[in-house]
Amino acid sequence: MTMTAKSLNVVLCWHMHQPYYREGLKGAYHLPWVYLHGIKDYSDMAAHLERHPAMHAVVNFAPVLLEQLDDYGQQLDALLKHGKPTQDHMLNLLSGAERIPSDVGSRLRIVQDCQRCHAPRMIHPYPAFHRLLRMIGATGDGEAGVGSTGLQRHLGYLSEQYFLDLLTWYHLAWLGHSLRQLPLVQRLMVQEQGYNAADRHELLHLMQHTMAGLIPRYRALAERGQVELSMTPYGHPIVPLLNDFANLRDALPDVPVPEAPGYPGGAERSRWHLTHGVEVFERYFGRKPAGVWLSEGGVSEDALAQLDEMAFAWTASGEGVWRNSCAKSGCPEDETQSKRGLFSPARFGAHKTRVFFRDDGLSDLIGFRYSDWHADDAVADFVQHLENIASFFGKDAHRHVVSVILDGENAWEYYPDNGHHFLDALYKVLSAHPTLTVSTFAEQSARAPARAMKRLAAGSWVYGSFSTWIGSEDKNRGWDYLVTAKETYDSVVASGKLNPDQLASATRQLAVCEGSDWFWWFGDYNPAGSVSDFEQLYRTQLRELYRLLGVAPPALLDVPLSAGGGWAENAGTMRRNA
Repeated sequence: MTMTAKSLNVVLCWHMHQPYYREGLKGAYHLPWVYLHGIKDYSDMAAHLERHPAMHAVVNFAPVLLEQLDDYGQQLDALLKHGKPTQDHMLNLLSGAERIPSDVGSRLRIVQDCQRCHAPRMIHPYPAFHRLLRMIGATGDGEAGVGSTGLQRHLGYLSEQYFLDLLTWYHLAWLGHSLRQLPLVQRLMVQEQGYNAADRHELLHLMQHTMAGLIPRYRALAERGQVELSMTPYGHPIVPLLNDFANLRDALPDVPVPEAPGYPGGAERSRWHLTHGVEVFERYFGRKPAGVWLSEGGVSEDALAQLDEMAFAWTASGEGVWRNSCAKSGCPEDETQSKRGLFSPARFGAHKTRVFFRDDGLSDLIGFRYSDWHADDAVADFVQHLENIASFFGKDAHRHVVSVILDGENAWEYYPDNGHHFLDALYKVLSAHPTLTVSTFAEQSARAPARAMKRLAAGSWVYGSFSTWIGSEDKNRGWDYLVTAKETYDSVVASGKLNPDQLASATRQLAVCEGSDWFWWFGDYNPAGSVSDFEQLYRTQLRELYRLLGVAPPALLDVPLSAGGGWAENAGTMRRNA
């Protein structure tokens, strides 16, 4: 990349993240989002970068996502070559490895599962798919069930072919735009119905090829210097909260806290997640990442020290953390009001790891607003904002960095054609713009002048606090469950009862339990269905940890800890604050 004196540096960072959906380390997948996002978003996001070789970006992966992507590719391969059922119920039904059930309850669940998407973009545009749902009274609007009790009873009289067609259409609708252009997919869509075993196996072959190719495609993009690959800690934990519950108090001094005074041995667990995350990352990509997007942009002084210990060049967080850090560092008021300091990496004290800060407004325009705009208008608006920032800095624009950070998978479901038109136009304009330079955090951590700040406020990209993961009754209860399990783990490990393999399995299972997503979903502001999915799986993961430790799980793990009840659109990660 070349740089002119007038170039404003722009970093687009796409965070690819799914939690660990398996029951224990090797059990069934409870939710299908890894492979569905794999054939839709992870594939399309690679295709956009491949199509625009002058475009540069950061792509961040959670290591537990990498492991699951790899596992799905292997399981689909074994299914297609040897007829071995996968650990995913939906794939087994699609392939015929499991017969379509005859009981109404199981058939109703298939209908409900095949509506789990944004219907206006993924059901309604396909008349054959929409018709399959309408004919039984289903609304086609997400998790809504069948229209009446009488119609539910009729599910028992439908042919197996009906459900095979429904499953086929659901997976066709989840294919990314780049895959939908293939002759096979075009043929299957034109066919509309009557999908036989050969049709469905051709679709599964495409899905397997796509899943198996994802990691190699991103590795190739990195090896040719177009993309910087970065990571989160292994199990996607909130590192500052593992380190010290007191980090909650930086932004929220008066909220309730868990009964436990802190997470036992939390700093050691944070180091484990970082170290093991690097091991997984290196196994798949052949290199150590230069930077870390700490889970949910959750930063603190102690977390920054841990990144320093491991010689990471950069990390990043949200605009709320920057504002809170400014307040604690005594930044000039005019710099805070104008956001001037937001566009420089920060250096805190003697720490060498640079901290970049997300421009929340620009990131949220992509995540929440542009999905209903015409792609050309959205790109023009976005670029105009960047040009305004460049004009604000004038001849010093090249010394500054605009950081746009958001999920690489969740927004596109709400865009026409999976965001194809918007991203295609965005990459085309940005990569050829005369006064904007697309870059990476690794490049800018070495190049852009760092701004000295006295104090890094503990917080996350959400509101600059940790309120999404701790501080309410349900979330605190979830932490107390985890603390009790960790105390049991420590006791069993200290007893020496576990052999090396048993210890490794229990330690990895503990890491799964420490993930952030469980706590995200606890709370009555979230949709009941999603809360139920995640809180049940969280309790299942804790029970599995106790099993691996050889200890009977406490009876409280049989009781739901959160019910939810919020609105269904509240169902993304970095789309949540719409």
